[in-house]
Amino acid sequence: MGVILLDRDLHILHWNTFITQRSGKDLASAIGQPLVTVFPEADTPRLAAMVDKARDQGLHAYTHWREDPYLIQLPYGPQGQVNPLRLQSTLLFPFESDGQRCFGLLLYDTTEFARSNDQLAAALNALGSKQQEQEQLIRKLEKANAQLLQSEKLAAIGQLAAGVAHEINNPIGYVFSNLKTLSGYVNDLLRLVDAVDGVGSLEELQQLKRSLEYDYIRNDVEALIHESGDGIERVKKIISALKDFSHIEEEEFHLADLHPGLDSTLNLVNNELKYKAEVIREYGDLPQVECIPSQINQVAMNLLINAAHAIETFGRITLRSGHQDGWAWIEVEDNGKGIDPSILHRIYEPFFTTKPVGRGTGLGLALSYNIVQKHGGRIEVSSRPGQGTRFRVWLPLRQPGCGEPTA
Repeated sequence: MGVILLDRDLHILHWNTFITQRSGKDLASAIGQPLVTVFPEADTPRLAAMVDKARDQGLHAYTHWREDPYLIQLPYGPQGQVNPLRLQSTLLFPFESDGQRCFGLLLYDTTEFARSNDQLAAALNALGSKQQEQEQLIRKLEKANAQLLQSEKLAAIGQLAAGVAHEINNPIGYVFSNLKTLSGYVNDLLRLVDAVDGVGSLEELQQLKRSLEYDYIRNDVEALIHESGDGIERVKKIISALKDFSHIEEEEFHLADLHPGLDSTLNLVNNELKYKAEVIREYGDLPQVECIPSQINQVAMNLLINAAHAIETFGRITLRSGHQDGWAWIEVEDNGKGIDPSILHRIYEPFFTTKPVGRGTGLGLALSYNIVQKHGGRIEVSSRPGQGTRFRVWLPLRQPGCGEPTA
């Protein structure tokens, strides 16, 4: 360690042997000289800042060995060999001597410490390299997870498409049948109209009218048109629900009323539900929620289909909604077979399923969990074996950062 004693004006009063050896300068000729005259490289804003801190604030001023250039260059090694010391820490501190303000300037040779620090740096670099490898693995896992969830989305869409096709096929079937019947009726009516110009008497025309069963045709045409209109409205409703449910690539959060989305989802999964359960809607007062509506619809669909699969014969599914203290919630409850408490903690694991082979992928709840997490929400589940299961999804009314509390 080098020690230089300075008066209040930074003139040299004394230094130790370390400074003489490392600097190659003579102490006798330096005494009384300004520090920056003997060591001109010290005449920098850094020294001025250190002096201000020590003189005006009475504080110690420290420079680290990593800071370059150093305050004072000491180009010689311990044995007098030329070995520029580039690893140096400096401390300037005030003290009183005979009632006069003086300063002490300490110069630390931190070469050995720096060598050990280099070893530490090498270890940190190696650790950083391992961390980068780990981050790359995490990114690969995240990509694989995203692909798995996308596969589940496609599987759900495939299942949805089959149900929608069945739902559309029924009204389209009887509309097609009605059109064939109407085609025959139109031909009969055209025969009657064409006969007006060719019959010899009104009685002959009335006879033709009776033979074509005009009264029956008239009544049946009205029924067929009304029934076909209902069928087309049903198809239109399903298509509208599919449009509302879709937007699979939608990624923007915006305010939305969840109830129309729940209704659309019920319309789309009707084929899965109508043979298994009576669906009861118990909607509460629900303000608009800042969310990605299509993704919330996806969660609702997964929960509804799971509820239907949990019912072995014919049961009841209740869909509820409400809000509390800055949170909205939607709830799906069934009176099915329930979930064994021993596996309840595993239901959100990818690929974990209690359904028979080919009935489920084990990704529906995992996808739902990820979506709810993305929305800053949570899922609560309660279940009793043999009595049923209830899933409640909590969503913040506003996403964090929009200026309103979410809890």
